[in-house]
Amino acid sequence: MVVSCWVKGCSNRADNSVRRGFVSFPAVRENEGKFTKKLSEDRRRQWLANVNRKDTPSKYSKICSDHFVHGKPSSMYDRSNPDWAPTLLLGENLSPRKSMKKEKKIETDKKGNFTFVRAQERQKIKEKHHAARALLDLYEEVPIPEFTATPLVENIKTCSFVYSGQTEKLEQRPVPINPVTKSQVDSYIQRLLTENMLLKSQISGLMLNQDSFKGNDDKVKYYTGLPGLPDYLTLLTIFNFVREFLPKQRLSDLGAFERVVMTLMRLKFNLSVQDLAYRYQTSTSTVSRIFITVVHVMYVRLKHLIYWPQREELRRTMPLEFRQQFAQKTAVVIDCFEVFIQRPKNLLARAQTWSSYKHHNTVKFLIGITPQGSISFLSRAWGGRVSDKYITEHCGILEKLLPGDLVLADRGFDIADSVGMYCAQVNIPSFTKGRSQLSPTDIETTRKIAHVRIQVERVIG
Repeated sequence: MVVSCWVKGCSNRADNSVRRGFVSFPAVRENEGKFTKKLSEDRRRQWLANVNRKDTPSKYSKICSDHFVHGKPSSMYDRSNPDWAPTLLLGENLSPRKSMKKEKKIETDKKGNFTFVRAQERQKIKEKHHAARALLDLYEEVPIPEFTATPLVENIKTCSFVYSGQTEKLEQRPVPINPVTKSQVDSYIQRLLTENMLLKSQISGLMLNQDSFKGNDDKVKYYTGLPGLPDYLTLLTIFNFVREFLPKQRLSDLGAFERVVMTLMRLKFNLSVQDLAYRYQTSTSTVSRIFITVVHVMYVRLKHLIYWPQREELRRTMPLEFRQQFAQKTAVVIDCFEVFIQRPKNLLARAQTWSSYKHHNTVKFLIGITPQGSISFLSRAWGGRVSDKYITEHCGILEKLLPGDLVLADRGFDIADSVGMYCAQVNIPSFTKGRSQLSPTDIETTRKIAHVRIQVERVIG
């Protein structure tokens, strides 16, 4: 099958006499994300518009390299490249006047390279127009007072008025006009601009944007709960991790920073969607959509920060309180926490997520922290009906233990046998087991465990 160029009026064919490349029309990439799909659709639409044929190309339709500036199409992601779509020698199927305009777009320099002179000139004119328009909008925002002058009364020597029933005549003199100078108008405009900037700075301090958080570590810690000194750098680091992967919101004016802060606020305070909609002056559907999207992106981008540290690293930075009470054996402090969910419609799911402790449908997680207070393990979500022991034995945390490690847990974690299979030990508060009260030794041991286990409760909170 002989390959020929699909551009109307182009007679190039694939033969051995002239080496000429042929490329197919770009296909729409469906399974590479929304951004890639939209970009590929725009590129294919641009190719069809430039070729300007009434029929639709097939999978065998080709375009030769003569229609590209550099002889071949550019990468799909290089949209500013002139070879993002064919642009040369496409005027045969247009009117003569349009063909002349298309040919005039392209000129060659001394070396024979194509340069888009007219396109560059149009871009410069457009930039000048935008700059002038921005300056004009700035002056339109400032209301200039209207100075009305009283006209001179000429050729009128007298005017009459009635007072106490008698008519009197007074001489009317011309009223002099004080002209308004240009300097007075400029000073008035400057005063309004200064006042406008001051009001904007006050309003920005009330908004939860990036400028309001900059340099205010107390505000960052209160609204987001992020630790670190300074806290703003911690927030900025997390934002830089997820910024490039946040999709653009078409129906909202909120920036990427505001969306991340909104998500952190809801995670910390458990704020309702309506409350956040009032704070950010948007709709509840927008807040819900933003929260779901940002949480997914943060999970994918930040989950690698939860890792199981090495034993040498733990012992080198072991807090003094753990060293005094449990030597340097403590590897992890574990506990479970539950999150309320909506009541499932499926009866089996409803039974699996019902928590007799919370009296609500929940999902349960097992969390483990190091003695230093950082999260070192977080399990998958389990139904609220599952016991703490079952989650511990099946979530994979026991496989991370080394011989001689010590696990601190609550009374519900009856996992001594399971931990013992990995040559480790677990330390939980003592039970009375039918006794009226605990022995002094058990009381002291329980007090020590409870004193250090409060750290995991704070992390969960």
